[in-house]
Amino acid sequence: MKNLKYLNKYFWKYKWRLLLGTIFVGLSQFFMVLAPKEISKALDFILEQTSDSAIQNQDFWSVHGQNILRFSAIVIGLYLLMGIFMYCMRKTIIVMSRLIEYDIRKEIYIHYQRLDFVFYKRNRTGDLMARLSEDVSKVRMYLGPGIMYGIRVAMLVIFVVTSMYQVSPKLTMYALLPLPFLSLSIYYVSSIINNRSDLIQQQVSKLNSIAQEVYSGIRIVKSYVKEKEFLDYFDEESENYKEKSLDLVRVNALFFPLMILLMNFSTLLTIYIGGKLYYQGEISVGNLMEFIIYIGYLNWPITSIGWIASIIQQAEASQNRINQILKVNPSIKNPIDNKIALQGKIEFRNVSFTYPDTGIEALRNVSFVLNPGEKMAIVGRTAAGKSTIADLLLRFYDVSDGQILVDDKDIRELDLFNLRANIGYVPQNVFLFSDTISRNVKFGDETATSQKIRKYTDNAALHDDIMQLPESYDTMIGERGVTLSGGQKQRLSIARALIKHPNMVILDDSLSALDANTEHKILGHLYTAMKDKTALIITHRVSSLMEYDKIIVLENGLVAETGTHDELIGSGGYYSQIVKKQSISG
Repeated sequence: MKNLKYLNKYFWKYKWRLLLGTIFVGLSQFFMVLAPKEISKALDFILEQTSDSAIQNQDFWSVHGQNILRFSAIVIGLYLLMGIFMYCMRKTIIVMSRLIEYDIRKEIYIHYQRLDFVFYKRNRTGDLMARLSEDVSKVRMYLGPGIMYGIRVAMLVIFVVTSMYQVSPKLTMYALLPLPFLSLSIYYVSSIINNRSDLIQQQVSKLNSIAQEVYSGIRIVKSYVKEKEFLDYFDEESENYKEKSLDLVRVNALFFPLMILLMNFSTLLTIYIGGKLYYQGEISVGNLMEFIIYIGYLNWPITSIGWIASIIQQAEASQNRINQILKVNPSIKNPIDNKIALQGKIEFRNVSFTYPDTGIEALRNVSFVLNPGEKMAIVGRTAAGKSTIADLLLRFYDVSDGQILVDDKDIRELDLFNLRANIGYVPQNVFLFSDTISRNVKFGDETATSQKIRKYTDNAALHDDIMQLPESYDTMIGERGVTLSGGQKQRLSIARALIKHPNMVILDDSLSALDANTEHKILGHLYTAMKDKTALIITHRVSSLMEYDKIIVLENGLVAETGTHDELIGSGGYYSQIVKKQSISG
């Protein structure tokens, strides 16, 4: 249970609930154990009074009926008290487990948000979701029913064995004789359950990952007519999951009957040895009945040890998977909390970067300076390193060598969240939330009014398109904006970035899905909207870059050309060739 030790901090947080719940467990089991003693007294009393002479007495019930009713009332009262405290036990311990479940999910969710891009490239979304849902649910079963019934079994065994020993140490020894064999079987089977539970959770994660990828890429799947292939693949993995689950079920199917057999054997021993002791005058009939009831009490709790062991082992496997995630430390950390306005001066000073997973060198000795309010375009062939510049400026990664400075300060010394808050970013692969158009735009500024939203969607040449939708700005756009066209998604993303009033703007090939007329219309608005902002535009449409202060051309991670539009046209390099090709094709 070494992985479950991580949960001790939550037990300490809710210590009073746990303590109160433990007290309620103890009281419920205490009153439960008292009931058989009263039943024993009542049975011995009736047998004593119903001798041959007493049977002839027609006034038996009138004489002794009140005593019998008194015994009955005491037993009923004891069971009522037991029931009340069992209710209180569940109200404290089970509620505690739900509170801890909430805390664990919240902790994992917050931790996911802290982790960097490298982590998400190494882990599949479906697996991460499984840890947040399936694994936490398994842990919750340990925190609630596992803890509650574990404490209950322990206390019941203590109370019952103590009561049995007080009546007859010899009969107690025989009655409990099968228990050591039961303990050994539990120890053996628990290790099997642990291993198989871990395999099951891994397979659940794989199934979630497959489903998530298929549903996210459903357009591609359908366009290539690959539904059957993916169905067969999912069916194969589901069959694998079924076999792993059945392996665990087979273990439990063998384990529980074995425990029931051992407990029934204990009952038989109690009746046989107890009968002999009764004839020898060492115990009464009431004592024998009391023992049989106690053994009955122990049947389910002792049987439940296997169930509790299964819960604990599954929780151990799940918590191990959760701990693996929680132990991952982000490589990108916020060094300081300092919310200040940034002016927007950007400088790359001999920046080199190699992607940690692939080892691909994306940038080599890239240098440029962009003063506040200046506009710079970055062009180049595919995989030249253009988007890497945007990722590094947003500090999704740290540079391998060199420095990136904003307002003459190394960005590794700036408040990370403040840096990103001062940048309006439109990524190459647009991501929209499954919400209304209005809410997607307000993602950039939650305080934005309807007028402000309309202004920025109009600047992105999107307002007219929105008004043609069934519910205009309140139209739900589906997961990842599936109901919108590629150009509409890009324009919505631009409106979302600009509405936050950033001092720096990064547009990563964000006009690629637009026709030339719409592009020029948006650029006209953008030049006005970004008049005083530092702008870095990554694009392939070089024909529209004449009004930029600087243009750099990247080739294989190096700055191949730099200058203004006119200067680069005159140099006759890559930029000039691209402009000529686009002019001819236009």
